[in-house]
Formats: sequence, C-alpha cells, structure tokens
Amino acid sequence: MVRNAPPARPRAGYRHVVILTQERTIHTSALADRTGWSVTPEGACKGELCVPLAEGAAGADGTVDVDALARRLGMPIVVDEEHGLVALGPDTAVSGRALSTAVLPSIVLPDIRTGEPFDVTSLRGQKVVILAWASW
Repeated sequence: MVRNAPPARPRAGYRHVVILTQERTIHTSALADRTGWSVTPEGACKGELCVPLAEGAAGADGTVDVDALARRLGMPIVVDEEHGLVALGPDTAVSGRALSTAVLPSIVLPDIRTGEPFDVTSLRGQKVVILAWASW
C-alpha cells in the first residue's frame, strides 16, 4: 500500500475535505492535492491566504505534522489507533465555518420512481432534504 497516495480524482467542482493518512505526517504534495493548502516558508497557504505554522511543523523531508496543521487550521482530527488511520476534517479556523459553501456539488442519483438518473442540482433554489439509509 502506498502511504499518503492521493485519492481518486473527485468530480469537477468538488474537493475532498477529509484527509486520510496512515501516518501523523502527510507529504505536502498530498496535502495540496486533497485540500488546496500548500506549505510554503510563510506557512500553510491557500490562494492568497497564508496561515503561519508552528516551528518545526513542516519537515525538511517535505512532510507536515498532521496534529500541528489541524490545530492551526481548526481542522477536526480523528485517530483510529487500532487501524492506524488519521482523518482530518475541513479547515474551520480560517473562515469560522465548517462549510466553505452551502452549494451542493453535482450529484446524480437514480429516481426512486423511474430508476432514471436525476441531477439533484436541478432543484437549485428549492429547499431539499436528502435522506440516506443503510441496513448495516
């Protein structure tokens, strides 16, 4: 298994907001691919916004400390020690919000009545409730 390998490419217009890794560090290229945040001498940067990182958070080997990054960017962090996984949520410290936008990405689901593909974004401007259920 390749550690810190980028996930499969998401659909256009949608970015992953959760970083999964098996280490407490992540390579800066994987961080940029998954979140849009790059690590520079100024700190963690996205567009024109740069947030200084703690001393030593960025390693000389091209990695960044996941815990330090999570604290600085307000990213929720979940660690599963049993399976060796670390997951980071979206950055909230920068905007103060868990979501950067309330715009739904393009999602096509089967219509439960006809089975035909239905683009949920065709309901834009209307209030929509999406109910998900699984038997497991």
